[in-house]
Amino acid sequence: MHPDTAVILCAGLGTRMRPLTLTTPKPLLALDGQPILAHTLAQLRAAGIKRCIVNTHYLAGQFDDFLRTYPEVTITHEDELLDTGGAVASMAAKGLLPKAPFYIVNGDSYWVDGPCPTLARMSNAFDPARMDTMLLLARAAGAVADTGKGDFIWPRDGALARRGERDVAPFVYAGVQLATPALFTGAPEGAFSLNLLWDKALETGRLNAIVHDGVWFHLSTPDDLDRAEAVLQAREVGNTT
Repeated sequence: MHPDTAVILCAGLGTRMRPLTLTTPKPLLALDGQPILAHTLAQLRAAGIKRCIVNTHYLAGQFDDFLRTYPEVTITHEDELLDTGGAVASMAAKGLLPKAPFYIVNGDSYWVDGPCPTLARMSNAFDPARMDTMLLLARAAGAVADTGKGDFIWPRDGALARRGERDVAPFVYAGVQLATPALFTGAPEGAFSLNLLWDKALETGRLNAIVHDGVWFHLSTPDDLDRAEAVLQAREVGNTT
């Protein structure tokens, strides 16, 4: 199973990245000489993705200018923010999404592949008969930058689960997932988070995950971006492009 379509979520305000995002949307901030989004698109092209749908809202004109050289990209503009789940559900309602599995990638995602390309690992492990979505998780301890209390717990002898309110979880969502249209069956209208659909899939045993075997960069604040730049400039890890 090899997906040929990806959604890239680029409509957020990037408030934690201010003041950098006062003039530039977060996915277009420079990292290692290119916009973050350019690295993401390169990863998707290398994985055989033929079509990308990018949602925009904040400073949308800058995306229009940047993406002119990417003929595989369709832009959908949100007059009002729909959050992550609402954005993808809106694309489905407009007939923009395939009937087959597709990737959903945060516009600020930046990762370095391990021994096997990350997106290929996901597609090879994905079984749409048993899964509605597969998340890419990173080990919080190995991520570049602070990941807070983490997102998921996954004991060796147990099932994937959400972090409890007082827990510190070893895994964090790395901003990439592989989903089927079934994930959005019965989804509400308007703005909502993908977390709502993940919880439903967890309850029915149809959410799975794979742990990243390379390096993942959490890009939330200017300090995160500076730290990532320093690591890449030191060539402590490989580049994605």
